[in-house]
Amino acid sequence: MTFNERLQWLFRMTLLAFILASVAFLSALTAMRLAVQGREVTMPNLIGMKIAQAQQVLQGNKLGLKIEDRVYSTLPVDAVVRQSPAPNIRVKTTQQAHVVLSLGPQKINVPALVNLSPRAAHIELLQRGLQSGEISSAYLPSYAPDAVLAQSPQPGGISENAGPHVDMLVSLGSAPAQYMMPELSGATVADAESRLRAAGLKIAKITPVQATGAAAGSIVSQVPARGKMVDASSSIELTIAE
Repeated sequence: MTFNERLQWLFRMTLLAFILASVAFLSALTAMRLAVQGREVTMPNLIGMKIAQAQQVLQGNKLGLKIEDRVYSTLPVDAVVRQSPAPNIRVKTTQQAHVVLSLGPQKINVPALVNLSPRAAHIELLQRGLQSGEISSAYLPSYAPDAVLAQSPQPGGISENAGPHVDMLVSLGSAPAQYMMPELSGATVADAESRLRAAGLKIAKITPVQATGAAAGSIVSQVPARGKMVDASSSIELTIAE
């Protein structure tokens, strides 16, 4: 065997050894990845399960359980309210699921709110661990303004909601007197103010504009329009010619 032939043979052997070593390394890497993946499972959904059932499900997936807290909830006592990690997340076996369990519905004695002001009623509810719900109001001349007339749930009732709210009906007292908006176009501002003042109304805004054919200082347009019903709280706006 010549020197060149021996050199070529040595090169081929070296190349073959490199290829075999590369194949062995890739095989080992693949096996390692499969072994790591084989130690991972999908975190099950435990929400709503009783603690005993949740433990069985976790044990079946080679996972542990740790109770972090207990809170009032509409779920039954000892049912899972929250969990971490979240469901369907890939986790390593032996990892613990941290859960919050239900204490069941919160039971609170609803206080009497009738005849209180809405603010006083709100404070009373907060002191009982309750919250103001929907507040409806109506003009009722037979009742004092700014007073609670009715509530739901009724006083003394037991609320079994996780976040109990109490709805209230509040009186606005007598409805304010209403008037039909007069026609003010063409009148002066002073005349309009006099006519509105007699009905307990006020001008909220005056806007001067260029108006061809209109006398300076006369009213060109008005809001609300003539015939609309207005009261003391209405915002009356006038446009006058410059």
